[in-house]
Amino acid sequence: MRPESVVLHTGAIVFNGAFVTLMPCFYLGARYVLQRQFDAVEAIEIIARERVTHTMMVPAQIINLLNAPNFSPDKLASLEMILSLGAPLYQEHKDQLNRLLPNRFYELYGLTEGFWTILDRTQSLRKSGSVGSPPCFYEMRIVRDDGSDAEAGEVGEIVGRGPSLMLGYYGRPDLTDQAIRDGWLHTGDLGYADGEGYLYLVDRKKDMIDSGGVKVYPKDIEEVAARHPAIREVAVFGVAHEKWGETPVAAVLLRAGASATARELRDWINDRVGARYQRLHAVQIMDDFPRNAAGKTLKREMRDAYKLRGQYM
Repeated sequence: MRPESVVLHTGAIVFNGAFVTLMPCFYLGARYVLQRQFDAVEAIEIIARERVTHTMMVPAQIINLLNAPNFSPDKLASLEMILSLGAPLYQEHKDQLNRLLPNRFYELYGLTEGFWTILDRTQSLRKSGSVGSPPCFYEMRIVRDDGSDAEAGEVGEIVGRGPSLMLGYYGRPDLTDQAIRDGWLHTGDLGYADGEGYLYLVDRKKDMIDSGGVKVYPKDIEEVAARHPAIREVAVFGVAHEKWGETPVAAVLLRAGASATARELRDWINDRVGARYQRLHAVQIMDDFPRNAAGKTLKREMRDAYKLRGQYM
């Protein structure tokens, strides 16, 4: 970013992720364009009109941008950075973005509590499945349930530390003790690191589905579902099952003009997942997902709504 840069922020600035672009922009004296509420069509027109160079979006916004009726790489030619943060962007959409707008994609994985990794655009193809590596002065470990360090490629909990690590949760020493142990922040996220120290996200610990004693990671199923031509967004979560304990269900949003039944989508996905235990019990087609102010999908609300409708098995 430079003093001549033009930064677009879409939507709420009340979450700390907004600081990722706001603070360097103000420090450098660059121009800051604030879109009051995210709208993909309008965002594309703003980028083209204002010659925006830097923007940061959550995955749902990037997906909407790619599927907007006025999307054109020419209209977004001024962009030097498209940063994805807040949740993993599925590989299908990363590949599409890198193909249509090459050498612009960055991805940030991070927590408000004070740890993050960054995938730079120079590595976005070579390490396209990764969310990057920690910046200078930050350290990362992948740990097993017993607290020992995992080997490269082995899934465990992501823990990290660095100069921005929080002191603790205000008035909640109990939660602070759970999160920070021996100076390391325990993220509650599962992932693995490769031999070069690049991080690959697997899923949230709390989102993992225990089906018949087997660990099922929703993200693995979501990556498959995202390849279906009718699916715009997908969220997989676990619901109770009398035989298996839990079983996966997918909620999906369809692309504009697309037509598919829930049964067709379920069967298509189940034919392509890597294992029997990843097969979906059901697919729900929704008009939209519940989201927080930052645009993140709220799986818990979908899971609770599913339960209230009496659709548990």
